[in-house]
Amino acid sequence: MNRRIITLLVALVPVVLLGVIGSVYTVPFVALGPGPTHDTLGEYEGREIVGVTGAEVDRTAGHLNMTTIAMRDGLTLFEALGFWVSGRHGIVPRAEVYPPGLTREEVDKSNEEEFSTSESNAEVAAMRQLNLPTAVLVHEVGDKAPAHEVLRPDDQIVSVNGTPISTPQDVVAEVSNKAPGTVLSMVIRRDGAEQTVNVTLGARPDDETKGYLGLTTTEAAAPPMQVEFYLPDIGGPSAGLMFSLALVEKLSPGDLDGGSFVAGTGTIDENGKVGAIGGIQYKMMAARDAGAETFLVPAGNCAEAIQRVPEGLRLVRVETLAGAVQALEDISAGGAAPSCG
Repeated sequence: MNRRIITLLVALVPVVLLGVIGSVYTVPFVALGPGPTHDTLGEYEGREIVGVTGAEVDRTAGHLNMTTIAMRDGLTLFEALGFWVSGRHGIVPRAEVYPPGLTREEVDKSNEEEFSTSESNAEVAAMRQLNLPTAVLVHEVGDKAPAHEVLRPDDQIVSVNGTPISTPQDVVAEVSNKAPGTVLSMVIRRDGAEQTVNVTLGARPDDETKGYLGLTTTEAAAPPMQVEFYLPDIGGPSAGLMFSLALVEKLSPGDLDGGSFVAGTGTIDENGKVGAIGGIQYKMMAARDAGAETFLVPAGNCAEAIQRVPEGLRLVRVETLAGAVQALEDISAGGAAPSCG
């Protein structure tokens, strides 16, 4: 065989191997980038993302978009390089997203639980912002729990042994110091009517000396108002702020955003405190791509956010739900708002 051909073939071997490895071999990294955004004042799959029944709802205009991060797993070497070169994605070790020792299903379940908690916190924070009443409702009752035959999901717990119940912690306080076998007299509201029921406490599985009801409770808007969130396939707690703002917007007169396009992110607790989130730069990109003019940034993310602000996007620094409401009202009136800059 001609020496020149042999040399060429030898030179091509590493190129072919690199091509095969690069297109087939998966790397232990994931790509993070801008994800979908959803207007919390609008609909998804024909259903309101933030639905309210049992109360008067004000007509809304403008946008209050929650933002997400798109994550791409199972990348080949070439795909990872492509995302990195694009400038719109970050490449991080897979272990940062899926910690060792946890399956993908376990991580996804944890994200779903965080999302559910963010919905509950968003509802309570909005009710408190608007000075609207809340109630303690039964969320779940265990199949073999002492309360199984007596209480049902969505029952409102009005009082326990004569003590008014205002928060889920009130229920815990009334039960935790009682011994197994104690009979609790509970006033509940079911289907709009109050009734008194008795529940005999069982023994806690982890401490047989302490009483146990076997249920979980949640704080929510007081009946007949009912709030329902609908945004499937989204996980994590970072939509909390925008869900709360959507509720405030729907349950109060006028338009917080003045009819403009506002997007944002941030966790929220039941008292309205806004917390930092991850991937702020990708959420800002997603917001600007969708047409947002203003972006609400948790105070804890401001230092990172100002490093990569998309052109034409105004950043507003928020620490609380009340602060976010005030900032939007100020902007709508032509005034200034707290900035990250």
